[in-house]
Amino acid sequence: MVYADDPHARLAALGLELPPAPPALAAYVPATALPMGHGRVLVSVSGQVLVRDGAPVLRGRVPDEVSVEEAVENARGCALRVLAQLDGAAGLANVEQVLQVTVFVRCADGFEGQPAVADGASELLVAVLGERGRHARAAVGVNALPLGVPVEVTALALATRPTPA
Repeated sequence: MVYADDPHARLAALGLELPPAPPALAAYVPATALPMGHGRVLVSVSGQVLVRDGAPVLRGRVPDEVSVEEAVENARGCALRVLAQLDGAAGLANVEQVLQVTVFVRCADGFEGQPAVADGASELLVAVLGERGRHARAAVGVNALPLGVPVEVTALALATRPTPA
């Protein structure tokens, strides 16, 4: 089933452009699609970090090296890359439901604002996919992330199997 509300139109209305699905940074695949039967696939999106031209957009810990506001924007950028991976794996119009999102926040000891940072990713997914973007979530504080980035986002979604061209 393809949904009437077009996620690409929502992206354009938000002034956003879907980037190409980023390649893996190491020995893994950016997304996998497991056939579930009944024309559905379960799409698992590997951790997405915000890099441009192979370099992190931001590096550092929240909140002492990267502000909470900067981290929220970084989480939005990571979620945009999650959407790019979903688009490449199944097509955004075929996403039935984002099931689970995990947001890792590289943070200083004692920081407890991971949910506020994770809201940047969650809110973007809902803005683009509507109710299909609402999801269960974990917001986790960690002491290190790849390339020194402040945020990494991973997701699990259910989609209808893309129709062969």
